[in-house]
Amino acid sequence: MRGSLPGSLRIAVSGSSGLIGAALVRSLLADGHQVRRLVRRAPRTAEEVRWDPIRQRVDTAGLVGCQAVVHLAGAGIADRRWTAARKQEIRDSRVLGTAALAEALASLDTPPAVLVSGSATGIYGYPGDRPVDEDAPEGDGFLARVCQEWEAAAGPAVEAGIRTVHPRTGIVLAREGGALARLLPLFRLGLGGRLGSGEQYWSFITLADEIAALRHLLVTEELSGPVNLTAPEPATNREMTAALSRVLRRPALLPVPAPALRLALGEVAGEVLGSQRVLPRRLLDSGFTFAHPRIEDALRAAATPRR
Repeated sequence: MRGSLPGSLRIAVSGSSGLIGAALVRSLLADGHQVRRLVRRAPRTAEEVRWDPIRQRVDTAGLVGCQAVVHLAGAGIADRRWTAARKQEIRDSRVLGTAALAEALASLDTPPAVLVSGSATGIYGYPGDRPVDEDAPEGDGFLARVCQEWEAAAGPAVEAGIRTVHPRTGIVLAREGGALARLLPLFRLGLGGRLGSGEQYWSFITLADEIAALRHLLVTEELSGPVNLTAPEPATNREMTAALSRVLRRPALLPVPAPALRLALGEVAGEVLGSQRVLPRRLLDSGFTFAHPRIEDALRAAATPRR
């Protein structure tokens, strides 16, 4: 099995109620691992650990005995317009939360062997159609700066000798949430189409491959630092739109012009129109195999209801 973990491990997970976190927890529990969920309310079970990422408080007692930690918590990026307050929330939920958790793990008498601490392809900015891998320079702009601070905040864990990996995740394709969940109703009604010029690259990964990759990071000891979690064949928005039209057998004849997107979404439109052609070099070099490397197969797998 891809990303198989040895024995029965105790693994702490933050962001366990999100799209990726919830799927990861289900996967780990199905394989018999123990999961400690970090929650911001009073714990209801022994499997929950109280933390407050903004006030930078963590109940370290609940992390004792954990062999691994997967940190995925953070406010949604594109689920609402970016006001000054929302941008601060996006930044603080990632940077302050990561710093608090890294310091808590570093303080343990026996720290976990590995911390998989989330990041995103936004760190590269918008390099256009130029392929980029983990050696590419970091970009400019709001999200690029947030990602840079986000990764740097895990410094205390690195200094404590914890193997720390930053999965730089792209657009996660899943019918349950994210970008695809917003597009599916429109396309099923025949109201879909390319966004802007359609020439911008979208670096995608299916939810199934995302979960397998995260598990791979947990067990692959030679991996630390940044690792791109994107399919090896990024697609343009035009290619993605055409593929989704074929998968759903519906026309995609209603493009949304860039000015309309900017009017509707504000600054968030930059994320939709910006081009990122990100390649998962380190993931492939470490032996990971994608189940859905191409856009049409990925959309077919992601859009089809599970039986």
